[in-house]
Amino acid sequence: MEDETTWLSPKAVLLSLMVGFVVAKGMSILWWRPRKIEEHFSRQGIRGPPYHFFIGNVRELSGMMLKASSHPMPFSHNILPRVLSFYHHWRKIYGSTFLVWFGPTVRLTVADPDLIREVFSKSFYEKNETHPLVKQLEGDGLLSLKGEKWARHRKIISPTFHMENLKLLVPVVAKSVTDMVEKWSDTLSESGEIEIDVYEWFQILTEDVITRAAFGSSYEDGRAIFRLQAQQMLLCAEAFQKVFVPGYRFFPTKRNISSWTIDKEIRKLLVKLVERRRTSSGGQTAAKDLLGLMLEASKSSENVTVNDIVEECKTFFFAGKQTTSNLLTWTTILLSMHPEWQAKARDEVLRVCGSRDVPTKDDVVKLKTLSMILNESLRLYPPIVATIRRARADVELGGYKIPSGTELLIPILAVHHDQAIWGNDANEFNPARFADGMARAAKHPLGFMPFGVGVRTCIGQNLAMLHAKLTLAILIQRFTFHLAPSYQHAPTVLMLLYPQHGAPVIFRRSDGQDYR
Repeated sequence: MEDETTWLSPKAVLLSLMVGFVVAKGMSILWWRPRKIEEHFSRQGIRGPPYHFFIGNVRELSGMMLKASSHPMPFSHNILPRVLSFYHHWRKIYGSTFLVWFGPTVRLTVADPDLIREVFSKSFYEKNETHPLVKQLEGDGLLSLKGEKWARHRKIISPTFHMENLKLLVPVVAKSVTDMVEKWSDTLSESGEIEIDVYEWFQILTEDVITRAAFGSSYEDGRAIFRLQAQQMLLCAEAFQKVFVPGYRFFPTKRNISSWTIDKEIRKLLVKLVERRRTSSGGQTAAKDLLGLMLEASKSSENVTVNDIVEECKTFFFAGKQTTSNLLTWTTILLSMHPEWQAKARDEVLRVCGSRDVPTKDDVVKLKTLSMILNESLRLYPPIVATIRRARADVELGGYKIPSGTELLIPILAVHHDQAIWGNDANEFNPARFADGMARAAKHPLGFMPFGVGVRTCIGQNLAMLHAKLTLAILIQRFTFHLAPSYQHAPTVLMLLYPQHGAPVIFRRSDGQDYR
């Protein structure tokens, strides 16, 4: 017995030491370090809701967000209290610069445009690490890449989005929109009206355009991928609504297994598509769609692999679809709420396009009123309501000392609705503020940033704006529209800003013609 005890003792001591180390490390990460960070910022006059062991402010934050989204809001564009309820609430208590804890991770909210410009312009700050569940959904492409690999991919992909190249897509977009209008016309009532949930229809429309831009003649192959990504997005959203448990994404739960299966299927479809294009091209990949450019790069560089191409396609599919379809949805809702601007846009389209049923690429450039309307829509209802950057080292920001690793939360929606930047009518729909261009619309150049700022500005913004302008021009030519009685105003965040209860709109043929 004595020999057995002696033999076990070193193991017991080692185990005790290991447990003690883990406990000490855990206490440091989950308690002592957050308390030190709170004290560090408190000495600089920055406070926030108190940190709670392990969960931070997640419980209060989730409660406020769930309460805000539990019922629709009045027909108002003052959406900050509903969409970013935690920021709206704590800003009133602690000011616009305060700390908020996402578990043991601290985030410093920064809404001052001068500080935001510094964050985006200096190399001390980098894009934060994307959550693994989000990365699985949106792909490990331009949205999440950093450093040299990001720069290399951006250079490869950029020609896809050159304006002259995008103008070649005008007939493609026009065909997709007119096909959609034909389907609507087939079901018009005797009075020439139809009720449409534009949120659903614009997603279908954008899928068609994005797949053509990504794969050229192979666009049909992309539709199955969109369907799978939509399923994966719902699973991802469900996971974020659950209580935070470290490593939960690795558990073989029903939801996780479904997510893994979908991810494998998406990858399988994309690899198959890439290989088919590589084989059918016979070594010639001159096409300037996304897939063609990536394949061309892979021929001349070992740094671009099939996996890189797959991840970029996932990114383009997800970001392109969600951004553009949401822009179209909110702009249609705004024009339904404000018929005077709908009439102004229609007068412009009819004046510029004349008797042409479909605007040309030259017509689209001349639609100034529509550009103003789209910019105002992006200001009031930006697809991305907030973004995050991370301090790579100990830095000073506007006189504040920021420790390395601190995440900076930039509430884009709050900046877009800031009366100090936009005036007393900041929460009102007034496209005329963009009449002299974006540079003169706001009192600060960083007051408007729907597509980001600096080198990481969204590469697809020209495609999104071209697509949106052309789509709205064609619809405005053919229909007048207003909100359906069943519409409920409920802007909500699920990755991007979207209408929680859909967007039913009643379209009425404006001139009695059937454009088929």
